[in-house]
Amino acid sequence: MKALVTGAGGFVGRFLVAGLIERGYSVRGMFLPGEDAAAAQKLGVEVFRGDLTKPESLAGAADGMDLVFHLAARVLDWGGMRLFERVMVGGTENLLSECRGKIGRFVYFSSVAALGLGWDINGLTEDAPRVTCGVPYCDTKGRAEDLVARFCSQAGIEHVVVRPANVIGPGSVWVSDVLDAYYRGPVPLIDGGRAPGAFVWVTNLVDGAIAAAESKDAAGKTYHFRDDYRITWEGYQRFLGGLIGKRPAGSIPFSVAWTLGGVLEAALSPVGIRPPITRLAAGVMGRNLDVDTTRAKKELGWTGKVGEAQAMAEIERWVREVYIPGRGRKR
Repeated sequence: MKALVTGAGGFVGRFLVAGLIERGYSVRGMFLPGEDAAAAQKLGVEVFRGDLTKPESLAGAADGMDLVFHLAARVLDWGGMRLFERVMVGGTENLLSECRGKIGRFVYFSSVAALGLGWDINGLTEDAPRVTCGVPYCDTKGRAEDLVARFCSQAGIEHVVVRPANVIGPGSVWVSDVLDAYYRGPVPLIDGGRAPGAFVWVTNLVDGAIAAAESKDAAGKTYHFRDDYRITWEGYQRFLGGLIGKRPAGSIPFSVAWTLGGVLEAALSPVGIRPPITRLAAGVMGRNLDVDTTRAKKELGWTGKVGEAQAMAEIERWVREVYIPGRGRKR
């Protein structure tokens, strides 16, 4: 089986590529021009250079492929809607056009955030209606889901949508970015940190995504992937902070964090400055995102192999052995 993986150099992409190769896949990884692909090449990945926003650069990317895993996205929690639309929607459309008549299945990596943030979404299934919330990342993920479904239906391509919860693992943004924030200054809890972490361990997600890609019955369906970890955001932030001698500093009510995030995004994003707090961060850390995962468990037989204790131990090992304080880079 031959698979194209976009975003192959990203956090989830690296683990997905490794998981596919372990299962005997032939993998072509898409990397931006100039992006480091040395680790992927050592695994035997065929490197393809392309930019989703430049359709001419995608010519030939899907040639000879059986399926595509589309992970490449703008993963920042700030920025204007047009920036997100250009990559998340326009880039996805460019990739789909390249895939027309060439592949059998298109696996789109979305997010539970596509359901909308700013309120509790615990217990919602994949069939729950999405709600536009004004956060560019969330809203463009939802629009891209619709685009994938519509295009693939017209082009005769099977499609599957994968919606991860908050992906954690050694070096994920929910590890390095939180630690970096501690070094920049005080890190408050949102709404007392009472919300569940709603985490999914990266290799557990990879197992689920590949299972969905391989299941004949998964065509046209969406799957939520979230581990049943019990840790809250308070517990998680205290755990991470404790590894570097830090602790959360107070708490901000959710409504204040959400409003402040919107104001700072509007003021700072146009001039290229990252806001100290965003609506996406407030929505993730201050609301219950424990979506329903029954479909993945029943239809795919999915269950997270890496439990909470092992996950926290792996994160601790990475922080102590790899993390550079304040910069989050590997040695």
